[in-house]
Amino acid sequence: QVQLVESGGGLVQAGGSLRLSCVASGGTFSRSALGWFRQAPGKEREFVAAISRAGVSTTYADSVKGRFTISRDNVKNTVYLQMNSLKPEDTAVYYCALRPYTSAADVAAMYDHWGQGTQVTVSS
Repeated sequence: QVQLVESGGGLVQAGGSLRLSCVASGGTFSRSALGWFRQAPGKEREFVAAISRAGVSTTYADSVKGRFTISRDNVKNTVYLQMNSLKPEDTAVYYCALRPYTSAADVAAMYDHWGQGTQVTVSS
């Protein structure tokens, strides 16, 4: 059974940075693509970033390009989301997700496993 646990969320001022981590257990991390999604109050869950199984390919939502960086450590079974130049509109619960395939994906329905989420709040 795959389990994903996010950490690193918190309260930060606009322009600041946070690094989210997501540790996976239960088996298939190194053979899986990973993604980050977020959901703000009253809004649907939206794609943020994704990384392929080997970490060679990454993809980002237009709203975070140039500010966020996704990376992974297949030894530590961890995926990261470095968030710089944060804006109030980045405020949301951030979720990591895993799909047991090679390629990254930007659609939530293509992911099989989800973490519980970590809150990110950016004050103006």
